[in-house]
Amino acid sequence: MKQLSILLSVFFILCISNNVRAQGCVAIRSTGGICTMDHGSETDTLSKWEFNANNRYFKSFRHFVGTKEQKQRVALGTEVINHAYTLDLTPTYHLNKWWSFSIDVPVIANSRSSLYEHDGKHRFTTHAFGLGDVRLTAYRWVLDPAKMPKGNIQFGLGIKLPTGDYKYQDIFHKNDSTLVLGPVDQSIQLGDGGTGFSTELNAYYNFSKSFSVYSNLYYLVSPREQNGTLTSRGGTPSAASIKNGSFVMSVPDQYMIRAGANFTAKDFIFSLGFRDECLPVHDLIGGSKGFRRPGYILSAEPGVTYTFKKISVYAFVPVAFERNRTQSVADKIQTQLTGTYTQGDAAFADYTINVGFTTRF
Repeated sequence: MKQLSILLSVFFILCISNNVRAQGCVAIRSTGGICTMDHGSETDTLSKWEFNANNRYFKSFRHFVGTKEQKQRVALGTEVINHAYTLDLTPTYHLNKWWSFSIDVPVIANSRSSLYEHDGKHRFTTHAFGLGDVRLTAYRWVLDPAKMPKGNIQFGLGIKLPTGDYKYQDIFHKNDSTLVLGPVDQSIQLGDGGTGFSTELNAYYNFSKSFSVYSNLYYLVSPREQNGTLTSRGGTPSAASIKNGSFVMSVPDQYMIRAGANFTAKDFIFSLGFRDECLPVHDLIGGSKGFRRPGYILSAEPGVTYTFKKISVYAFVPVAFERNRTQSVADKIQTQLTGTYTQGDAAFADYTINVGFTTRF
């Protein structure tokens, strides 16, 4: 029973540390992937409350158009460099063996250095710091957890609130004497400006006390098409951006798929999984116009967890093996207007660092 409890605890950690944020300019927000793993027969002895604090950091600097890396950007020193840090604070309340409720509160500190956003010759940095978009979620097990200790399926339905500042501004250096205050790039904005609705499907199966498998599916529906924030960084939108709609930021959908296995050795749990994070070109509901950098990241996700009596500490490092910046709606409109194929680029990271802990009280 102790080993089974450890397995179930690590599954909870794997899910709750799974806040969706793609690595770089593909601006997926920290609002996804939480599930609440617990074991039905232990609900009388486990605390009603659980709390997770997850720290995520990455540095994006490798530019891609489609799946082709633009290696000359780094060689010439013209690459955009994003440093992104998010602290996700997530309390979860277990109402009974069937239902649980959680709230994800992200605190974000981002920075972005570039040449082209400023005078084109010198590298300057813009920043964004503050509260991100908060998400509230309700979860329910499909099968009775007390009767199905080896495996189960869980559904989640949530709402993402536009609590993060989606018009965050900083200083842009246009030349030696001209400074302009304007909205920072979409990739480091604190929120997307839309109310979204999240759906989740989480599942696990224990083959033995030392081996189990898991899967997580997450999709955030964002009905709002655009949030009204200009992309001209305090300047005047260009005629081309007005024609193709990229002069204003869009509010995109996002999704994530995870699957993997856990291996238990005493108080250690070793994990190896697959992760697919995506910001799609088209939304399920509402329009898809405006500026966005759609794309996906496929990663291998190793991790390790050490479990104490009521506290578990963990570290997970998704390592990207495929990055793809797909053609956006604005790119397609520009292609139609000019007759020349257009596809923008995006900067991605090589890996993401996730470290944190989960405690029960």
